[in-house]
Amino acid sequence: MAKKAVASLQSGEGRSYAKVIKMVKSPKTGAYMFQEEIIHVEKVKEHLAK
Repeated sequence: MAKKAVASLQSGEGRSYAKVIKMVKSPKTGAYMFQEEIIHVEKVKEHLAK
């Protein structure tokens, strides 16, 4: 079942945004977590480069 955030990206001006899921290592435990954000399509590459 699709989440509402993803479904709302499919209409009109929402196409200029993307949901980015990035795997991040926790400094405390060393376990990996998933960080989800909705950002503008033009800034996806610079966000993932961090």
